[in-house]
Amino acid sequence: MTETRLRTWTHSIGYGLATLFIISLALQNLRFGFYELFYLAAGMAVLTLAGLTYTFLCRRHQLSAPGHLIILSGLNSGLLAAILTLNSPGIVHWAMPLLVLNLLVLPLRQGVVLSLLLLLPTSAVLLLQTPVADAVTVIAGLLALLTAVSLYTWHYDHMAQSAEDLAITDPVTGAHNARFLDETLQKEISRAIATGHPLSVIDLSIDYADEVADLHGKAGVQNLFRDMTEHLFSVIRAGDTLYTLNDSEFFLILPFTPEEGVRVIAERIRRTIAEHQWPVVGKATVSLGCTTRGSGDTRTDGLRKRAHDAGKDRVSAARFHRFTPSSRTS
Repeated sequence: MTETRLRTWTHSIGYGLATLFIISLALQNLRFGFYELFYLAAGMAVLTLAGLTYTFLCRRHQLSAPGHLIILSGLNSGLLAAILTLNSPGIVHWAMPLLVLNLLVLPLRQGVVLSLLLLLPTSAVLLLQTPVADAVTVIAGLLALLTAVSLYTWHYDHMAQSAEDLAITDPVTGAHNARFLDETLQKEISRAIATGHPLSVIDLSIDYADEVADLHGKAGVQNLFRDMTEHLFSVIRAGDTLYTLNDSEFFLILPFTPEEGVRVIAERIRRTIAEHQWPVVGKATVSLGCTTRGSGDTRTDGLRKRAHDAGKDRVSAARFHRFTPSSRTS
């Protein structure tokens, strides 16, 4: 199950349970003639139903759906206004499920801030209107609930981020893996098309990788690959991204980089690697193929193939592959 789908189900269940709970409160207050509380609960039920509908309509964009903040702000504001204006001490307990809903639906920071904006005035009203012992008990319960749910949400976010990092990171080198390359490159192509800024890529291969494996074993190649990854991280610019494709090939995405810029960067990378003294193997060289996105490039495979072809069999050299709408030449 994807993160977006999981959040859609979580938000839907949260809004659904909140709607059922609030409707039961509305019916109970209507039964006993507490019409002000009935109207309040009915209005909150409308908002939770709106949240459920919004979740369904935006089910493909749950990770960036700003409507949840608007809906939950309305719920929190309505309940806070009722706590401040209605002389009904029991209404404070309505804040408990709302605190949980805030943290269940919103990003952690937004959920905590919104919950505190509800909890602090509520605590002040409790201290003024109820005996101190009772007020402290209720406030402590609300704070404990907020703390527990916040810690659980933080732990979940941390676990989700760790799982995502493992899925897109090469365990040997720490660079992004090939699985993440096409997704990121397609996003950069789309951004370049929308903004008009240049986009360049570099395909980099270690020369004589098979010979290194024969002389030093697979462990020797992996050590060289890991050391070279660390070196590349130290020489590429902020904003450029590095990917490992196999045990001897790298790929770099360079946003906002024109043809002249990628030539300079590729030559600097080639020179620094050739001049470096590598553990175990000593000297090593690389072949680099470079290309810049042309007006007809809308997919990743064209850029990747041109960069790969430009660097193929070009030992210790940085080669540029220029794209024009009518022809492709090295």
